[in-house]
Amino acid sequence: MPVPFRAAAGALALSLLAGCTTTNMGTPGDPLERMNRATYRFNDSVDRAVLRPVATGYRDHVPQVVRKGIDNVLTHLAFPTTIVNDLLQLKIKDTLIDLGRFTVNSTLGLGGLLDPASHFGIPRNDEDFGQTLGRWGVPPGPYVVLPFLGPSTVRDGPSLYVDGQTDLRVALHIDNNVEWTLAVVSLINRRSELLAFDASFDAAYDRYAFIRNAWLQRREYQVKDGEVEDDIPLEELEDPAEELPAQEAPAAAPPDDGQPTAEASSSPATSLMPASEAMEPGTF
Repeated sequence: MPVPFRAAAGALALSLLAGCTTTNMGTPGDPLERMNRATYRFNDSVDRAVLRPVATGYRDHVPQVVRKGIDNVLTHLAFPTTIVNDLLQLKIKDTLIDLGRFTVNSTLGLGGLLDPASHFGIPRNDEDFGQTLGRWGVPPGPYVVLPFLGPSTVRDGPSLYVDGQTDLRVALHIDNNVEWTLAVVSLINRRSELLAFDASFDAAYDRYAFIRNAWLQRREYQVKDGEVEDDIPLEELEDPAEELPAQEAPAAAPPDDGQPTAEASSSPATSLMPASEAMEPGTF
């Protein structure tokens, strides 16, 4: 098993084991909340102390054209996972489209360094094994926050290992040092793309609950390909700040300098940071 995924499997096992001794705090869909909040605080501490400063420096000091090339390569290497899961979900049209996209970027795009497929108008889908299981009726199970990896569910956590078998960043079984280097670069690149979301999460009264609810809503949207009910009850999904009197609600944080791009919200080059994991499930 590739080293990054041995670490992921160990993190998942520890989280589920710890959950067996966790007291139910009564939040629907989050019976492991006490454990999850503790793991979230750990992840958040790592993010604030290490990952966010490094990602900020990367964004501020590495030229945009270089960052774009790195993102293109990482996205390209991860893309076979989408193609395989297109096929597993019997989405034949999407499979052919994504195969075409991968072929174009592998050849004309110089191994993924460039993205001519986007210029040609070839769409990019985003699928993973957790979505495949969901499509065939496997329920998500309880919400769980994985150490270093961030938000997930009992269904989606083990799916990270399956996706790793088709992610060329690890599936090529190259040198462990190279695998770890790709993992770190993927993480920093992804985190830098999501810095623009931080102010929104920092403004939440209960950051943990806001991230959990946003992640679960987005995950349902992904699994159902956007076919979700418009009248989903939101009593459990609102920011607790909305229940406070106006004078007690925290002031909104000022907007960040940059705006998140479409690629930042859909790229399969993934991350593990607590705030921005509401946007994307982790892989490394």
